[in-house]
Amino acid sequence: MNDRSAIDAFWEAYLATLADNARPRPQAFESWSFGNSSEMADRLLARVLEGVKTATSSLLWSYEIEGEALPAAGEYSVILDGKGVPGAVIRTDDVVVQSFRSVDENLAFDEGEGDQSLSFWRQVHWRFFAEECREIGKEPGWDMDVVCERFTRVYPAPS
Repeated sequence: MNDRSAIDAFWEAYLATLADNARPRPQAFESWSFGNSSEMADRLLARVLEGVKTATSSLLWSYEIEGEALPAAGEYSVILDGKGVPGAVIRTDDVVVQSFRSVDENLAFDEGEGDQSLSFWRQVHWRFFAEECREIGKEPGWDMDVVCERFTRVYPAPS
């Protein structure tokens, strides 16, 4: 449902904001939405645009099953809304794989969801990851590995 030409145009608009001497100039990007529904994608993109959401987490097993490489520092992503329309460009700053139980209040706060507490993070992410585990035939547990990614919104520029 993504309009590739709109995504590419959004990326080019971001590149046009960079100084001609900006080096290294980003060459590649991924495009994706947060969450597993259009409503969640819209809500979390809004939090990115507000400057509240500067981190995300995902289940390591999903990367492994899909054969996908983990995100890495320095990579760029165009974040889409629930209809596949681009809304922001983020740059990954840091990626750490840790157990669900090891996620701390700092990451929970930076994820920018709900009241930004660790208890809220655990509640909503447990449900989210448990559903994902069922879909891929895994058993959720406190020791399941989570890919924790911190990022900076680079476009549109923070006001």
